[in-house]
Amino acid sequence: MRETDDTEELPKVKKIEAIIKPFKLDEVKEALQEVGVQGITVTEAKGFGRQKGHTELYRGAEYVVDFLPKVKIEVVIGDDVVERAVEAVRKAAATGRIGDGKIFVSPVEEAIRIRTGESGLDAI
Repeated sequence: MRETDDTEELPKVKKIEAIIKPFKLDEVKEALQEVGVQGITVTEAKGFGRQKGHTELYRGAEYVVDFLPKVKIEVVIGDDVVERAVEAVRKAAATGRIGDGKIFVSPVEEAIRIRTGESGLDAI
């Protein structure tokens, strides 16, 4: 981490995490690229919110599927792009049906590129 004095204002960096339906991944990725996001991390996830899963029939037996397949997307970007990126994800991931997902935005204290040691926005 680099040392700063109180007068220096560091560029602000934010992390956007979005939990979306898996079939919306390509649309969200393209929407993020259109607003200038260069790197994204994608993780397969399972979960439920208000939709609480559903029941399915398998070989005559009914069972509850309470953890539904989701995709978690993470991007770390500068403050200047956050609003556009959030709106891009929201529009691209929306189906208008329950279970569309959530978007979380949080501050990032520090970002460091391992290869070069660059930090802050330079690391992104």
